[in-house]
Amino acid sequence: MILLKKFWQSSILGLLWTLMTATPGMGAERISFFYPPFGEFSLSLDSLAIFAQKGKITDEFSFYARRVNPQQLAQLREVLQQEFNVTPTLVSQVSYSPIGEDLIDRLGGLIRTESRQNGFYAIRGALILAAASPEGLTVVNFLRHFPSPTVRLNFTEGLKLVDDLSQVLEKRDEVVTWIQQEAIAHGAPINWKQRPDLAASGPFTWRRTELILRDRSRDVLRIIPTDIYLPQGTAPPFPLIVISHGIASDRSSFAYLAEHLASHGFAVAVLEHPGSNAERVRRYLTGLAGPLEAEEFINRPLDIKFLLDELERREKSDPNLQGLNFEQVGAMGHSFGGYTVLSLAGAKINFDQLQQDCSPNISSFNLSLFLQCQVTQLEVKDYALQDDRIKAVLAINPVSSSIFGESEISQIRVPVMLVANSQDIATPMVSEQVRPFTWLTTPNKYLVLIENATHFSAIAQIDPENNVLPIPPALLGPNPAPAYSYLRALNLAFWEAHLVNRPEYASYLRPSYAQYLSRYPLNLSLLNSSSADPLSQALQEFTPRL
Repeated sequence: MILLKKFWQSSILGLLWTLMTATPGMGAERISFFYPPFGEFSLSLDSLAIFAQKGKITDEFSFYARRVNPQQLAQLREVLQQEFNVTPTLVSQVSYSPIGEDLIDRLGGLIRTESRQNGFYAIRGALILAAASPEGLTVVNFLRHFPSPTVRLNFTEGLKLVDDLSQVLEKRDEVVTWIQQEAIAHGAPINWKQRPDLAASGPFTWRRTELILRDRSRDVLRIIPTDIYLPQGTAPPFPLIVISHGIASDRSSFAYLAEHLASHGFAVAVLEHPGSNAERVRRYLTGLAGPLEAEEFINRPLDIKFLLDELERREKSDPNLQGLNFEQVGAMGHSFGGYTVLSLAGAKINFDQLQQDCSPNISSFNLSLFLQCQVTQLEVKDYALQDDRIKAVLAINPVSSSIFGESEISQIRVPVMLVANSQDIATPMVSEQVRPFTWLTTPNKYLVLIENATHFSAIAQIDPENNVLPIPPALLGPNPAPAYSYLRALNLAFWEAHLVNRPEYASYLRPSYAQYLSRYPLNLSLLNSSSADPLSQALQEFTPRL
């Protein structure tokens, strides 16, 4: 990371390469930037295009090319050649959404027009036009559609941005190392090979029943598709786990966990949230619906409360639903679903924290904060989203930092497991999982870290052809199979220990078991409540606020 920082500071091409990597586009006929104290520099689009298409370095481009190494040049060319598989409708919908406009406005502070004005409208127009052209959205094609003869880069601000990002990544890596070392220090010598394999399927078969629930009690009818998995070959009552997906996902995202838990005697209800599921996002991206509404932060927990109410009512008469134990209900969620289950566990929306964090200087390095700040559109009041039937929660990559803050996370009284992935750029691990773990006051709390995993590593295998969002392969991360195995095992141990109250499973919720499960490159670590205070102190030493 230190070498990367020095490279950016010494290389004029550095900012070009970084911004092109992060966003599809940066200029027009010429790219110009002022690099104090050396003066004004520029590069023609033709030189960049020739390099992208033929790999040839013109005399003009050689001034910049000789200041970086061959590997960096190859990476730059790869970025220039990459076509972003997006439709003009998708680009238009995203760029006209509140979150999209905010992101483009901030990017426009770095990428300016020839008259040195914020490049907001030029960037948005060029993105849409390039996506609509036969050549598709590439860096060079974006440059050709930028409506200004010259694009001017705010080079000084760009270098500061790169420097800030380098520091954030360095601190994140320090936190990962600290957690791994702490887990190793608390490992106990247990022969796990002699213990049951919790990642393996259980002894029971299961039956899946589909329900289409209709909640007419809210302003707009909520149609909530739900799959119920019931174990077969064992006597009821069955402890019940509810699974809440993230944005643009559906019931299939965690079917592998539902099937696993059902094979071990749990009933599982996997619902879809109609305001943020895959179908809703697909309609939005094709222009058939508006953007995600702030009310979804309220509607999601209410979906689960309604689901539980309906299951309790139907269980009395429907033979396909009999045997559910409503005294033993747990909730698991991913990303936005992580927020959902934490709110059900007792964390209320923290409007004071949101007012403090959602300033014009909102961090560009925490994408989830742009989502959380949409809640400021809601009326400030107590929405009473907690459900006392929920006795434990497991949140994977949850959105949590500003929507709750320390004062609300600390109100959760039930057992909690938080899962963090080190390469998650949507809900960054330090702000959204690690720090909130130290805020929890419940005595039974766990932090799971999967190194090198991304925001998508827990979701069932994503098919690039059918995926709602065009996720680049680089963001999917390494083969997620080990992550699935970890989540099968740790889910089972957590629910058995803290929902069914079987103390023999508590031994699996130890750092040494995570080390036993761990497989490179998705290295697994686990901390429990005893490490919370040392971790809090370590975070203060790394930086006041990551």
